[in-house]
Amino acid sequence: MRIVSLVPAGTEIAFALGAGGDVVAVTHDCDFPPAARKLPRVTRSTIAPGSDSRAIDIQVREAAGRGESTFHLDAAALAAARPDILLGQTLCAVCAVTVAQLPATMRHAPTVVPLDGDSLEGIFADIDRAGVALGRRDAAATVVADLRTRLAHVAFLVAGASRPRVACLEWLAPLFNAGHWVPEQIAQAGGHDVLGEPGARSHELTLADLIAADPDVIVLMPCGFDAERAMRESQALVADPAWDGLRAVRDGRVFAVDGNAYFSRPGPRVVDGVELLASLLHPDRISTAESARAIRQPRSNVAQT
Repeated sequence: MRIVSLVPAGTEIAFALGAGGDVVAVTHDCDFPPAARKLPRVTRSTIAPGSDSRAIDIQVREAAGRGESTFHLDAAALAAARPDILLGQTLCAVCAVTVAQLPATMRHAPTVVPLDGDSLEGIFADIDRAGVALGRRDAAATVVADLRTRLAHVAFLVAGASRPRVACLEWLAPLFNAGHWVPEQIAQAGGHDVLGEPGARSHELTLADLIAADPDVIVLMPCGFDAERAMRESQALVADPAWDGLRAVRDGRVFAVDGNAYFSRPGPRVVDGVELLASLLHPDRISTAESARAIRQPRSNVAQT
């Protein structure tokens, strides 16, 4: 079986199911597990190298205005991969190639497995669906059962604790809240999302909106960025005098995390994201895994009161 993944979450799911050896090509964004980085690429991005958050947003909006995407499928590379199975997605035309962008005809018509989970349960259903398509139904059941067990363990650890008010930001210039499954991740971690609702798409907001919500905790998780990049990109926010008026800033509870790994991709590592959030919201009850660390906004940037 020859598998081509057109979305990073699909790549992560295939490897989690033990089918990594059958994956023959992936997207330019597929970076986990490390073995995926060595595989041929069938997509490319038109985002200019070195672009910051504001420049990326402008390029995405301009492409959308032309009815285009900043992510492009290399039809020749896809044909050369000779896939039997394509793992695709229907959720976001901005951050990945969608199933609708596939060539209308291919010499060897592959089976297309759509991954469209927009909730934790939807992600688990995607894992099960991929397991059936890849002939690894039992492996999928085992993976999902393990993920559910880990969620139950987090729920046990945070049971009875006060639920801090949380704002998760999936883009910083302009500001966007984190949507889809992230409000569920917050709830599972023992918090209350003050900006979003489970299953709802992310939406643009202003710093004034964030100030009005005045969360106890702010988590910076820009789509496509790791924790270090998220912290760098937040400096424009930090420089705004109004930023210091936020409760989370005053209390030193602003964190940058690897949104790319644990929050943006609808794959198995969303449960790592729940565990990471729980460690930030309830550090007295659950420890942060070394592999999923967060960067606290330096105290030197926090207003002293």
